[in-house]
Amino acid sequence: MPIATPLLDLLLVPDWLVPVEPAGVVLEGHALGIRDGQIAWLGPRERAPQAREVRTLPDCLLTPGLINAHGHAAMTLFRGLADDLPLMTWLQEHIWPAEGRWVTEAFVADGTDLAIAEQLKGGITCFADMYFYPREACDRVHRSGIRAQIAVPLLDFPIPGARTPDEALHLAIELFGELRHHPRITIALGPHAPYTVSDENLEKIRVIADQLDAPLHMHIHETASEVEQALKDNGERPLARLARLGLLGPNLQAVHMTQISDEDLALLVESNTSVVHCPESNLKLASGFCPVERLWQAGVNVAVGTDGAASNNDLDLLGETRTAALLAKAVAGSATALDAHRALRMATLNGARALALEAITGSLEVGKAADLTVFDLSGLAQQPVHDPVSQLIYATGRDCVKDVWVAGQQLVEDRRLSQMDEAALAANARAWGARIGGRNE
Repeated sequence: MPIATPLLDLLLVPDWLVPVEPAGVVLEGHALGIRDGQIAWLGPRERAPQAREVRTLPDCLLTPGLINAHGHAAMTLFRGLADDLPLMTWLQEHIWPAEGRWVTEAFVADGTDLAIAEQLKGGITCFADMYFYPREACDRVHRSGIRAQIAVPLLDFPIPGARTPDEALHLAIELFGELRHHPRITIALGPHAPYTVSDENLEKIRVIADQLDAPLHMHIHETASEVEQALKDNGERPLARLARLGLLGPNLQAVHMTQISDEDLALLVESNTSVVHCPESNLKLASGFCPVERLWQAGVNVAVGTDGAASNNDLDLLGETRTAALLAKAVAGSATALDAHRALRMATLNGARALALEAITGSLEVGKAADLTVFDLSGLAQQPVHDPVSQLIYATGRDCVKDVWVAGQQLVEDRRLSQMDEAALAANARAWGARIGGRNE
């Protein structure tokens, strides 16, 4: 007798389904089944197995959950604090002093909660974070149900939560061991930038990263002045220095990379290093333009990130991806650069690859986690729908996010957070704003 197929927990039946892998495919008349938190079935809806629940999604597009490959989650509480300033002025005269005064474990917990809520409502199912008190960030991720890579920040000078680089490294090793089997959290080492970490400490970080097989997350070539200062100080471009120290490779996530010479490109290609593009932060801080199309054509994996809300000022990855697609065309001087399908891939599967999560998430494939986002394309601004992916990238905002699942758990239902209290989050953020702005003093 034939073996009965186990019931699906949930069958989703959208008008359009974009698996991302294979590339460039839009499926109509298809459904996706979830069982035990994973994608258990995908195929024509008339062949779908039985399910405990069937949900029809008219006028909706089902995609993999978006992946925000770089940010500083708790900095949501500094949103709008110091705008319209160049990077180093912004950092040295405003952000670093504010962090010195305000950043505590409570600040990180509350700011991370706010960031998680904003990201979930924007269709993001996984994010990469680099900020102080990473244990608090891990706790908030664990509670919320979202997926994340938490990078432990490593700098040569004292930071909130770590008095020395060795103390920060010890914390990273500790967290890595504690969470290595967590289903939704991975730990990375986060050397802040080439100009804030010495060769000696970078070598320590490389040894630990190699021993743990841990990801590395680092701001690199963010501005032309960073590269120029490095050449002046030691006659070496930062990327070449990192190559000399053995840090380049598939575990490195090189964030920003607005300055790329032919030699830099060759190093990225040879080492299989991923680049994380943060176009809106780079535009706002006038940091430069990452040549995305050039990298893509050379075979470099390019993901997309929002950066922190203090420099963006939002965590809207769909909007970020639209900006990335438009900017790529202008930088390349070609209207065909970074088309809509590749832009969506950059915001999903490429992000998963950068974070070493491509076996788990980033595309709609049987066996992967059910990390899913549903976009409602029924609005006037989305009509008519000739190509749902083009409509998503060029004509749709994050307000069209209808439903979000992470590992099969629904975290956004009909545009509302199902596990978090939005009113309480907003009230708490306003209270922090009053304290930081001096309105309580």
